[in-house]
Amino acid sequence: MESRGFPRKGAQFIDMKLNSFLPTLQVLPLVGLFFLTGCSTYQGRWQHEHQFNANTTPMIEKADFGSTPEGQPIEIYTLVNRNGLRAKVMTYGATLTELHVPDRGGRLADIVLGFNKPEPYLKGHPFFGSTTGRYANRIAKGRFTLNGVTYKLAVNNGPNSLHGGIKGLDKRVWSARDVSSPNGAAIAFSYTSPDGEEGYPGNLEMTVTYTLTHADELRIDYVATTDKDTVINLTNHSYFNLAGEGEGDVLKHVLKLNADRFTPPDDTLIPTGDVASVRGTVLDFTSPLPIGARWNEIKGSPGGYDHNYVINQIRADELTLAADVQEPGSGRWMQIFTTEPGVQLYTGNFLDGSLTGKSGRAYGKNGGFCLETQHYPDSPNKPQFPSTVLKAGESYRSTTIHKFSAK
Repeated sequence: MESRGFPRKGAQFIDMKLNSFLPTLQVLPLVGLFFLTGCSTYQGRWQHEHQFNANTTPMIEKADFGSTPEGQPIEIYTLVNRNGLRAKVMTYGATLTELHVPDRGGRLADIVLGFNKPEPYLKGHPFFGSTTGRYANRIAKGRFTLNGVTYKLAVNNGPNSLHGGIKGLDKRVWSARDVSSPNGAAIAFSYTSPDGEEGYPGNLEMTVTYTLTHADELRIDYVATTDKDTVINLTNHSYFNLAGEGEGDVLKHVLKLNADRFTPPDDTLIPTGDVASVRGTVLDFTSPLPIGARWNEIKGSPGGYDHNYVINQIRADELTLAADVQEPGSGRWMQIFTTEPGVQLYTGNFLDGSLTGKSGRAYGKNGGFCLETQHYPDSPNKPQFPSTVLKAGESYRSTTIHKFSAK
């Protein structure tokens, strides 16, 4: 089969591109200072105190995590790297439930919002850590036309279809297998969405692989094939708080986006079809800025960011630095690299304190932020946007890497 779309390059090529790109990043003044001083000190202390030992610390541990109302068992997997970072992912929704990374003093904290038991996930939640699709984000009026056929989807977000419909990929039980390698612990989740599920055409076979690398990266690789032309847009919907989940709002997090442009939305968050500059607007994060710096200038109710940014890609479908986030108090630093052309910044605007997280604390408004790497919203109805069509016999591929350190 021909590999088509996003990206056309193999995993080995992606690793080479990332390795060649990181040295370029390190020569930036502030980032370079960190790598020359703080990084070596931090890495030495952390590895000394938490040296990975394959005999005593499993790279992957499997456990039962309840079952669905239909009786399908749910499994949860703990991934550990040699530096002590830890992630948990479950088969329900191929969901990231925990991610523990150290601060500048080597202290671990779980930095993603979620729950420590299955029931709140099963009752419905705002996509905490979920694999989202078949089409992440919005499709206008729940319909699109492909090859002369109009497909009707569930309308579940005002007048639009959101995140794959009423029972999207986040509400399916995926199968799992251990695919660990010398690079780190890895779990591959697989699910086949049958032709017509949630209104989408084609039997769509998908695999989402989470790898916790020994380079302190959470890597997510997506692969899909179909037997009928369809549309696809997959992402991970984790809510991050680098201070630790439940540790208040994220408005002091300092964000930089490698995006000079965005897709202006209408009142229902469907792009108008235009691409506009962020310069001089409340959306401008081309230089590092606290997320809440321009909060009072944001219009709408409940207020906050929920916008698709156009990543400044040098070459389409290759790994590019999309976002750089630091939490000043802890020093935790996250960089996001992706092959996708866009990233949706969402600041937890609808969190209202009604959900209690793993720490036993309520998740209030802006208690987490999402950086959803993806194609643009409503691309199936916007031929001027990068295509999300996956043709029969071709392959969809996408990669996003979250790289962690502290400074």
